[in-house]
Amino acid sequence: MKTRLILILAILSNCMLAGAQQRAKNILIIYADDHSYHALGAMGNGIVKTPNLDKLAASGMMFTQTHVMGGHQGAVCVPSRVMLLTGRYVNRLPGDGSTIPESMVSLPEVLRSKGYTTYHTGKWHSDKASHHRMFSTGGDIFLGGMHFNKDGGQAHPTVYRFDSTGLYDMARKRNSDTFSTTLYANNAIQFLTSTTAKEKPFFCYVAFTSPHDPRTPPEMFEKMYDPNSVPLPVNFMKKHPFDNGDMMTRDEQLLPTPRDTIAVKKDIALYYGMVSEMDAQVGRILGALEKSGLRENTLVIFAGDNGLAVGQHGLLGKQNLYEHSIRVPMIISGPGIPTDKKANGFTYLSDIAPTVYEYLGIKAPGSVEAKSFFAVLKDPAKTIRKNIYNVYGHWSRSIKTYDGLKLILYNVDGILTTQLFDLKNDPWETRDLSRDERYFSRIRSMRAALKKEMAATHDNLNIDLSDWGRTEKQKPRGSK
Repeated sequence: MKTRLILILAILSNCMLAGAQQRAKNILIIYADDHSYHALGAMGNGIVKTPNLDKLAASGMMFTQTHVMGGHQGAVCVPSRVMLLTGRYVNRLPGDGSTIPESMVSLPEVLRSKGYTTYHTGKWHSDKASHHRMFSTGGDIFLGGMHFNKDGGQAHPTVYRFDSTGLYDMARKRNSDTFSTTLYANNAIQFLTSTTAKEKPFFCYVAFTSPHDPRTPPEMFEKMYDPNSVPLPVNFMKKHPFDNGDMMTRDEQLLPTPRDTIAVKKDIALYYGMVSEMDAQVGRILGALEKSGLRENTLVIFAGDNGLAVGQHGLLGKQNLYEHSIRVPMIISGPGIPTDKKANGFTYLSDIAPTVYEYLGIKAPGSVEAKSFFAVLKDPAKTIRKNIYNVYGHWSRSIKTYDGLKLILYNVDGILTTQLFDLKNDPWETRDLSRDERYFSRIRSMRAALKKEMAATHDNLNIDLSDWGRTEKQKPRGSK
């Protein structure tokens, strides 16, 4: 009897050990800048070349419906990055999110307190104090939103060497002679192949500034795509059909309006060149992780901070609520993650933090608001949300439901506009159904659902949604 009991305990112990080995201890997050969900081969884009990200997707799980919740100003990347690291929703970030208070405890802070080495290289668009709390070490740090050509642009980025004091004075500032993405990849590779990365668990955050403009890819990638051969998107327009509330933001002035087809095709070609160059650097980072012997003990997360229009709907930027701007690529690969799977459920970038906590078996801090999708990592058929809500500015809100309908409401200087799209049959959002009487009752129910989502995500905009857009006998847009 005693022998049998010992045997049973041994079997249980081995099972528990095997289960534990299915979890990584290291976390590597690679974050792209302005990378829309569709600019990825693994998402069905037959033009853009992303072999390394496609390989990563095949080695793990690709999330096809990941979203940035939105922003209240043009630089959507600011709240996006804060949401990623803190698991907060956009509506309760202080101001524009550029200052992260101590009360919003971040993922790297928690892991640092658990003995992790927390490493960062690349873009940092928030305050220095929060960065100092989060990261114990790092490489080249870019303090700002985007590289400007006057400062060397992407080719010669202005960066600071990591400062353990958190001051980042001028003595640490320099102009690199290495392309931005290559520079940050070099930094990451240096860390991942160091003894520090092997001695204790790490959280490594690589924040690229690509494919954000200025889109000046190295010559090899600049020539990779011929503008004459790059097709215009299905939803290309010369001009957006109405004022969406932010038609004169910086992004929208990068090309003249009405949009010229040749100029847009050239911009798309350069955008794809930037994506492919970034993909090459992702490949180098993952190769170094493999060579160092750390791949089997590292959870790899790749995502974009927000999408981009690049000519779709007559727009260029991300300051809107169309799919091209709110949806981003997200791939997760590592121990315990099913391979070559797609998860089609709705997720936010802010869900990453609570998911990592659960994956590591660490209790999330009370400041986390988002939802863990850890259950989806075990079963991609599972979902954590019925609807997805998005916000831009104080004048536009949207909701998307699982049956494929998407409602966007605008209130721009008193001009009320409704858009309704059937994404299952019209994924490029080319046919507005809001004036079709068959959908009037559905629009009303979706407005009610949007109101609930706004309450759940702490959207305290003091509006009466029944006034946002007309659902019956609608007047032409802009009429009095």
